[in-house]
Amino acid sequence: MMTVTQHELRYADITGDVMQHQLHTAIEIDAPPAEVWAVLTDLDTYADWNPFIVSAAGTVAVGERLVNRLSPPGGKAMTFKPTVTDVVEHQTFEWLGRLLVPGVFDGRHRFELVPTEAGGTRLTHTEHFRGVLVRFMRSSLDAQTLAGFEAMNEALKDRAEQVVRNGS
Repeated sequence: MMTVTQHELRYADITGDVMQHQLHTAIEIDAPPAEVWAVLTDLDTYADWNPFIVSAAGTVAVGERLVNRLSPPGGKAMTFKPTVTDVVEHQTFEWLGRLLVPGVFDGRHRFELVPTEAGGTRLTHTEHFRGVLVRFMRSSLDAQTLAGFEAMNEALKDRAEQVVRNGS
């Protein structure tokens, strides 16, 4: 099976709302959802494989607070502390991060894993941004943040497929 990386930008401002924006990426991974999930939710190992979220700490459970360090390609590294908002084992992992107070710059970051007919996983990796700063951040979101998503997707694919190949 040939693995194809797909990515696209989707704008959430279909109604003309400049205070919303969405990034959307997807990739096919030749590993079952359980293996992809194991890599994605092992936050302690992000530093070993993840070029975008270079460190992460916390518990993958709804209501828990994470501490993530982002290093977007061509952008400035930053640490943020999102709250986990959705976890369905082997299917979805989502968090909500905020800059200062709600409505300034909020990002709902989501990973969805769907099994493929070939026994692999289709990972959809999105983030929906809202707030007054969104209109000013769009160009960096579409450049650095999107590139970071794609780099993370590729690295997650490599890591999960390596685990399957090595049988560990």
